[in-house]
Formats: sequence, structure tokens, C-alpha cells
Amino acid sequence: STYKCSWQSLYEKLGKTNRTVDSELEEQIETLRDTQRKYGNILRLARALTSHFYHVVQTQSSLGECFSDLAHKSPELQEEFLYNAETQRNLAKNGQHLLAALNFFVSSINTIVNKTMEDSIATVKQYEVSRVEYDAYRSDLDYYREAPKTEVNQMKLGETESS
Repeated sequence: STYKCSWQSLYEKLGKTNRTVDSELEEQIETLRDTQRKYGNILRLARALTSHFYHVVQTQSSLGECFSDLAHKSPELQEEFLYNAETQRNLAKNGQHLLAALNFFVSSINTIVNKTMEDSIATVKQYEVSRVEYDAYRSDLDYYREAPKTEVNQMKLGETESS
């Protein structure tokens, strides 16, 4: 069976045999692969956004601490520095909420791309293996039906039909 399937795949690649084609299914498979690529791109961009935003939130937190320190060291600007420190703390706090939402989004997209769609792609690969196997037996059957009607060929035809 592996031998037949290997030859079938090779003959298909060389264009020496026809392959069974379900154009509607092939179109759906291509749409699935294209969708997986697009979701993969979204995942990559969302991860980059999350990483950059994490650094923004860390910077806001550090700025808040710096403004707070400056407020204690510069009494003449204490009110402005305290206001800026409080603003940066609030931005960092709200940024943490947004960061949690971004992490949830990334996790969900990751599940879609690397679990759900990957399972579908694995099913497509299994379909392709089954299609090649079917075509290999179909090719054998066609060959023995058209071959001269010798005893050996008739026996091989019977074996192929029973498989």
C-alpha cells in the first residue's frame, strides 16, 4: 500500500496520472489555509502590540515613581509633580486592564490558530493521504482492466477489486 501510494504521488507530481479532484472541497481547503495564514498574521501583530503596550505601561509606572520622587525633592513644583505622578499611576493602572484584555485576545487567537485550525489542517492532510491511496488503487484497477487478459493479470485484477 505504501509502495502504491508513493508511486501514485510521484506520478501525480510528474503529471503522468490524474488525481481525484473535488473542486468544491479543494476550494474550501484553500480558503481554510488562507484564513489560517491571516489569523496567524493577526496573532503575530497582536503579540507585538501586547509586548509594546506592556513596555508602555512599565514606562508609565516608572514615570509615576520619578514624578513622585521629584515632588519630594522640589517643593516649588511639588503640586505639578504630584499631579503628573498621579496621572501616570492612573494610566498604568488602566493600562494593566487593557493589557489583561490584550492577553486574553492573544490567547484566544492562539487557540484558534494553533489548535482549532491546526486540527482542521491535520484532517485535510489525512484526507489527502486517503485520496492518494484511493487513486493508487483506482489506477491499478484501471491498468488491470485495460491490460491483456492473461491469467496473472486477471488474478491481480481480482485482488485489486477486493482491496
